[in-house]
Amino acid sequence: MKFRCQPVDLGFLERATHRIVNVVELDASAERVFELFTDGPAWAAWFEEIQEVVWTSPRPHGVGTTRTVRLTTMSVYERFLAWEPGRRFSFCFTAASLPTFRSLVEDYRLEPLGVDRCRLTWTACYEPRVLLRVVHPVASRQLSAMFSRAAAGLASYVSGLEEHDPA
Repeated sequence: MKFRCQPVDLGFLERATHRIVNVVELDASAERVFELFTDGPAWAAWFEEIQEVVWTSPRPHGVGTTRTVRLTTMSVYERFLAWEPGRRFSFCFTAASLPTFRSLVEDYRLEPLGVDRCRLTWTACYEPRVLLRVVHPVASRQLSAMFSRAAAGLASYVSGLEEHDPA
């Protein structure tokens, strides 16, 4: 079963009533990190709640591309709003298998800090549905912790890649 989400644009990042922001410095170039974001199987290696990422649009990917992400708790269906290699990767939910979010946008912004280092500012903005609003005080802490763990997981994953990179 799919619960449709309200269509939103990047302006939702300014309008949303709920926001989670994580900033992490990564030991890889912004271009390399962006490549990891486009690698479906890599997500499950650093984002522990992600089981599988399936691109549902043909290559080349860009604005309008769709994908399905299977999490440990539900599946979400996404459409890309921004696709700027080495700079920005943003999507909104179009539907979810549980009635949790009315709308959700994730925005990944990469800022180069040198040849092999960058800063990721990862913002998730959302409007909960009634079901999530009821438990929002607890759920918001769990969501924030999940995104924080994922940011730390990405930093660790990227550092491990660089250690094993023969270049």
